[in-house]
Amino acid sequence: MGAGPRLAEQAFAGLPTTGVSNPVTAVLLSYRGYDTLLELGVLLAALLGIWSLGVASPGFQPAGVVLSGMVRLVVPLLVLTGGYLLWVGGYAPGGAFQAGALLGAAGVVMRLAGDETAGLPGIRAQRWLIVAGVAVFVLVGLATLALGQGFLSYPQAWSKWLILAIETAATVAIGTTLAAAYVGGRPWSHAVVGGRD
Repeated sequence: MGAGPRLAEQAFAGLPTTGVSNPVTAVLLSYRGYDTLLELGVLLAALLGIWSLGVASPGFQPAGVVLSGMVRLVVPLLVLTGGYLLWVGGYAPGGAFQAGALLGAAGVVMRLAGDETAGLPGIRAQRWLIVAGVAVFVLVGLATLALGQGFLSYPQAWSKWLILAIETAATVAIGTTLAAAYVGGRPWSHAVVGGRD
């Protein structure tokens, strides 16, 4: 057999039909959507495993003046940069995993500065947020299936917005999952201690 067409050439040839101009985003959400969905599922399963280990260790002591000042500067910048990476991911390097990692890092910095909850919302909201990435991915897939396109085969006119919806939900889920994993322990143990739910 002779040399056939390379995968990179095929990926670039199909790029105009994906709704995004960044080839990495196109590969992750159009060509390999199942793989990306499973990666979100692995993060969800990992957090459920962490939560099953029992009560979290006690929080750190409150931060001093210098660390508190740094956290007040760094956390908003991490959140803002995460939002930028989410938006720019459609046409340049970035996307949900990078944006979610920055949101998770913001939670870790807050936890290190003494916030026992790492800036996470109450338990019910946490549960919804960690499931959001997988849930929106599956719902979009079912909607495209119902439209006769096939599971995760986006109609060309809607592909950009469907991918943005998936990426937004994935960003929030990844950030929440990473911060909650760093906090560790069952989230309901925090509710009993801190009076939050």
